[in-house]
Amino acid sequence: MRLGIIGLPNSGKTTIFNALTGSNYPTEPFSSGQLEVHTAVVSVPDPRLDHLSQVYKPKKTTYATVTYTDIGGLDKGIGEGGLSGPLRNELAQVDGFLHVLRAFEDETVLHSLGSVDPIRDLAVIDGEFLLLDLIAVENRLARLEEERKKGKTDNKQQHAFETALMEKMHAHLEAEQPLRDLDLTPDELKLVRGYGFLTLKPVLVIVNMGDDPNTTPPDLAYEHRHTQVMALHGKLEAEIAQLDNPDDVALFLAEYGIERPSRERVLQASYDLLGIHSFFTYGDDEVRAWPLRKGGTAVEAAGTIHTDLARGFIRAEVVAYEDFVAAGSNMAEVKARGKMRLEGRDYVVRDGDMIIVRFAV
Repeated sequence: MRLGIIGLPNSGKTTIFNALTGSNYPTEPFSSGQLEVHTAVVSVPDPRLDHLSQVYKPKKTTYATVTYTDIGGLDKGIGEGGLSGPLRNELAQVDGFLHVLRAFEDETVLHSLGSVDPIRDLAVIDGEFLLLDLIAVENRLARLEEERKKGKTDNKQQHAFETALMEKMHAHLEAEQPLRDLDLTPDELKLVRGYGFLTLKPVLVIVNMGDDPNTTPPDLAYEHRHTQVMALHGKLEAEIAQLDNPDDVALFLAEYGIERPSRERVLQASYDLLGIHSFFTYGDDEVRAWPLRKGGTAVEAAGTIHTDLARGFIRAEVVAYEDFVAAGSNMAEVKARGKMRLEGRDYVVRDGDMIIVRFAV
């Protein structure tokens, strides 16, 4: 699971990256305009996993993770000239975006467009991505037409299917709507996933309020599928992320009137944005949260743990986390209450399921 942090120059992308990852990359009052990439893997907080760890006292506790990539080099006009190979690769490889919008004033850090206007900035990058996707679709349609004229269509039915899909996407993009708003079937999604279309990726919009906790975030009225919006004070959150002592964190929060750091909220939103939830494995050796797509089955969960478990899957012993807690976090009591279920390979795993896979290879 990989999310790219994007935004216009001097929007605070690296500040947000530092806040989320605990990194300490320098932030400059100017932009080089060059592609710069920083990457870090971050554990997703989960109080349920904390509780299981307290109960089982395992040798190891492993959280689910999200990888964040701070991607520089975006600016107005990139869609017209096309993207450089390295920048396109970085954008195509991520599963979704954290789009940072600047909503703070700072005379020492000039805005690349001359003034602070987060609504305008959001439209600028959205417009560039729409244009880049439109160009990519037009290029693909041209190649499909060339293949048809030259009789190079080995599978005419598949060729017609892709052509119709690209035409549908072209009309949607020309109407200035992102592809994530388009109704696509599972077969259509499977076909286009490898193209790396930018507007198809889910987006978490982060409104960066700077360091003034009293600033009111703008109303973006940004309603698209697979899209979330939240505001945070990037500079303050980055400073909190550098504090190791919980007492120091508490004092910092109290001084600025912040209820709790936004980091955990953003991490969880990032995880949810990708259509992922967690199931747990447990025992004396390890308690672990495993990511699984929502709607994933027991055999898919088994394969997430190890391919041998999926290949030799017999059944899954499943306990809902809530049932475990209700039974006093005692597995013997869970069984006595009849709350441990034996599920087959097609069982749809729920968020928080505690699973032991029985298999034979």
